[in-house]
Amino acid sequence: MKRKTTQKRRFLNRHQRRVFTGVALIISQVERTMAQDGGRAGLEEATNMITGYFDPGVKLVYAIGMLCGLIGGLKVFSKVQGGDPDAGKSAGLWFAGCVFLVVTATVLKSFFR
Repeated sequence: MKRKTTQKRRFLNRHQRRVFTGVALIISQVERTMAQDGGRAGLEEATNMITGYFDPGVKLVYAIGMLCGLIGGLKVFSKVQGGDPDAGKSAGLWFAGCVFLVVTATVLKSFFR
């Protein structure tokens, strides 16, 4: 019976050591981050990097919208030519999707500027 209690104690001690080690690592990382001028330089660098990729990202969204528009237009055209009764519904969904892509890119562009 003593053996089971010592195993429990060992597990608790091992568990406590792991928790203590994890907390100590987190605290050391926080201290290291705070020692770097409050982290301001790192945040400014990250902001500059993200804003550098933002304009090409918006252009990529516009290009994806253009491709979706062309492909959707061809699908709607083929449905209209084939006499499909759902052609009007497809055209509405296609147009709404294109408008959504353009509006989303424009709103994101104005929001982050």
